[in-house]
Amino acid sequence: MKKKKLLHSHSIDFDLIDQWLKNYFLDPKTLHEDHTQFKIDIYETNTDWIIAAFLEEFASSEITVKVEDTSLKITAQKHSYKFPSPFPKHFRSIDFPFSIINHDVKAFFENGTLEIFISKSNIGHGKNRFITLP
Repeated sequence: MKKKKLLHSHSIDFDLIDQWLKNYFLDPKTLHEDHTQFKIDIYETNTDWIIAAFLEEFASSEITVKVEDTSLKITAQKHSYKFPSPFPKHFRSIDFPFSIINHDVKAFFENGTLEIFISKSNIGHGKNRFITLP
């Protein structure tokens, strides 16, 4: 199966990405949310940006991942048979300096770590969407 490539019009300013990553990790809000919600790390490889969210206390069925234009939204909440749920909802949103809906996004959850891969070269659906965890 041949992979689709991003069109030239979807090219990314990698200097802008580097500055965005520096700003993200220096932002006091990031540190606060790492302690009050759940910890997130962001990595970069030659082919992907990788977001790792540490959700040891949750099952994959209790986690949702949504791509909305320039944002990646991760929500985790324990299942409950009561309404309203007695368990707090944990939420993180990462705002990228480019539209991520145009990129292929995949997510995997194993041993309490959610890994989300945003492809640098393969195109996505171009729509807001939920990412299914296997």
